[in-house]
Amino acid sequence: MATLTKRTDSTGATSYRVEVRLKGYPAQRATFERLTDARKWASATETAIREGRHFGTVEAKRHTLADLIDRYTRDVLPTKKAKTQGPQVTQLTWWKDQIGARTLADVTPALIAEYRDTLSREPVPSMAKDQAKAGPERTRSPATVNRYLAVLSHCFTVAVKEWGWIEFNPLLKVTKPKEPRGRVRFLSDDERERFLTACRESSNKDLYPAVILALSTGARQQEIMGLRWPQVDLTRRVATLHETKNGEVRVLPLAGPALDLLRERAKVRRLDTDLIFPGRLRPAKPVDLRTPFETALKRAEIADFHWHDLRHTAASYLAMNGASLAEIAEVLGHKTLSMVKRYAHLSEAHTASVVERMNARYFGEGAK
Repeated sequence: MATLTKRTDSTGATSYRVEVRLKGYPAQRATFERLTDARKWASATETAIREGRHFGTVEAKRHTLADLIDRYTRDVLPTKKAKTQGPQVTQLTWWKDQIGARTLADVTPALIAEYRDTLSREPVPSMAKDQAKAGPERTRSPATVNRYLAVLSHCFTVAVKEWGWIEFNPLLKVTKPKEPRGRVRFLSDDERERFLTACRESSNKDLYPAVILALSTGARQQEIMGLRWPQVDLTRRVATLHETKNGEVRVLPLAGPALDLLRERAKVRRLDTDLIFPGRLRPAKPVDLRTPFETALKRAEIADFHWHDLRHTAASYLAMNGASLAEIAEVLGHKTLSMVKRYAHLSEAHTASVVERMNARYFGEGAK
């Protein structure tokens, strides 16, 4: 919204001061001798701000997107977890190759949206060695596109808050592709019995205890395979995870077969490593269970199932046994309930019983 104020100085000369204020943006001000010029500036400035083309500082015209990405890669990226640095370098390199020559003043929401769509349509290079067996050409998923947008958005956020290169993050006005609802694939009772039998009979003796630990705790594969003996307290029946996906320490309660198997394994632990599941030839690194896991699935005749689905299975079992969404989020280590709402339909009976107990207590069994 523009506000025009007429001013007259001691000599009788008239001027017009204009102030443009839009929610979420810094106010822009200018003074003109002619009312017509003031109105034109107000209209043009307001339009430019709404379209993400207006930047009040000359820094936005001095620096290119490539400058921003280079400084971010040098100063910010090294502070992140090592496993995220590689993918984000790839993502930032893509943006730099596409529009790196543009000044920050020219990187508008419209421009980013255009290249967001390019990113979505662009074929992804196949990783298959034999291109004849690579299969049909595929494009990036909405989730992948959103990761490209997220790292670029953080670049602009840092440039706004810390470097003063720009005044507004244009990514805030760019719509993210809608991601499909997360799948919920869990083992039925019959599948679970078949699969655990196949794991017990596997030639790899690490498979069964690792799977039991995953089903019992809902921990991620990386968390389980990276687990070390100093993190496990068999007396207190807990395992403490210091490196988790969200960066917070999480404690895994140990119970039932998972606790028993860890107690047995603790009696014959290796002396050349403190990993609970060390590799055979390279004990300093976790064992690779990919082939034994897939073999067990085939023997159990279970299709469309991945290791991460063990985590879904644990969460589903919790829901079906009366755990609330907040409790499931606590066990899985999610900061919000959004990620566990996919299990809500499995806990409907529990929700109904909670409502019934409340009604019985406050309104009586025969309340009408």
